[in-house]
Amino acid sequence: MNEIKVVRIYDHEQPAGYRILVDRLWPRGMSKVKAHLDEWDKEIGPTNELRKWFNHEDDKFPEFKTKYIAQLKANPVTPNFIKNVKEKLAQEDVIFLYGAKNKKHNQAVVLKDFIDSQLG
Repeated sequence: MNEIKVVRIYDHEQPAGYRILVDRLWPRGMSKVKAHLDEWDKEIGPTNELRKWFNHEDDKFPEFKTKYIAQLKANPVTPNFIKNVKEKLAQEDVIFLYGAKNKKHNQAVVLKDFIDSQLG
């Protein structure tokens, strides 16, 4: 069965699948050609205010997760994003790409958990 995978866009090992950048900002130093994206969903990322507040500080992650999930639930693009991911998963793995250095505490990890919970 196909699954959602969370991968740092700068990693050398990039698994095959439908590639979605889930950052609001374009990753520094990454060319559009090198990124090999299938889509870029800026609007699914956390707001600039939440992103700046979190600042990838590990101790803020639990509160960031709560706030970001609340944003996802209120975000008008979320239902279509979920539908799109579900359709892609029927054919192949879906790769959520992000630029943050921290591989455990970032919005792509939260988004994957959220989408997995919505898809059952």
